[in-house]
Amino acid sequence: MNNNYYGKPPVFPGAPIYSGNVPLPNQETAPTAPQQLTELPIEQSFIENILRLNKGKKVTVFMTFPDSNEWRDREFTGIVEQSGRDHIILSDPTTGKWYLLLMIYVDYILFDEKINYSPEFIPNN
Repeated sequence: MNNNYYGKPPVFPGAPIYSGNVPLPNQETAPTAPQQLTELPIEQSFIENILRLNKGKKVTVFMTFPDSNEWRDREFTGIVEQSGRDHIILSDPTTGKWYLLLMIYVDYILFDEKINYSPEFIPNN
């Protein structure tokens, strides 16, 4: 086995990325404990944060599933219950169904009312 790195060691998932001698947090190593949140910079306006600011509002989520011919383009209508980095949870009060939708398939989201928006997101736990 050849362990030649050509001057740079390989970067593995979860390993910190270094700038000089200072490690920079990446997605896998960013601190998540509540006491560490005060040390992090304010988050930017990602989709999940915009959805959190609009929790309880009715939306239509337009999605494309490229590997499916039968379910290629779909619409899901419901109330925003929760959102995370990779998902949205909707409830449909007319059918009683709940949907766990993966963000990777989202094309766009249509709101039935004005969107609450803030370029800097501060969670209100």
